[in-house]
Amino acid sequence: MEKVIVYTNTNCPHCRQVKEYLTGKGVAFEERNIGQNDEYAQQVWNMGMRAVPVTVIGDHRILGMNKLQFEKYLGEQA
Repeated sequence: MEKVIVYTNTNCPHCRQVKEYLTGKGVAFEERNIGQNDEYAQQVWNMGMRAVPVTVIGDHRILGMNKLQFEKYLGEQA
């Protein structure tokens, strides 16, 4: 299973949806809150993203709550 990283921000409803979805599917992930860590915010910016949530699964980046993309890149776990 590839490492899953979710870039979030405090009080972001879509971020909460992504975390709840992944947790409900039993997918382990690392949360990186851009509002609490400038380095994480810079990582999102360097990816060419300007909003969160951004979920990174291996080499794939998913913006927002996109179940089809999660299922595609998580395979059996999603």
